[in-house]
Amino acid sequence: MNLEASTLAASDGSSNPVLVPLLCLFLVMGLIQVLRPQLLWKLNRNLQRGWVRNPDATEPTGKGYAMQRATGVVFLAFVIWMLVQQI
Repeated sequence: MNLEASTLAASDGSSNPVLVPLLCLFLVMGLIQVLRPQLLWKLNRNLQRGWVRNPDATEPTGKGYAMQRATGVVFLAFVIWMLVQQI
C-alpha cells in the first residue's frame, strides 16, 4: 500500500458504525459523572467489598465530588466534540 492510497483511505469520510453508539454510551456516563457522581461511587463501593476493609471510608469528600464533576465536564466536552465529528 503506497502513501497516496493510505491517505485516501483515511480521508474517505466513512466511520465505524459502532463508534456512534459507543460515544453515546460515553455521553451518558459523562452526564452521570457530572450530575450524580455519588451513583458511580456506590457502584465502585460494591466492587470494593472483597478486598477493602471499610468501603464506606473510601467515599470522596465534597471537594472530591467537585473534582469528579470538573473532570466529567472536560470528558463531556471531548465526547460531544468527537460525536459531532462523526455525525
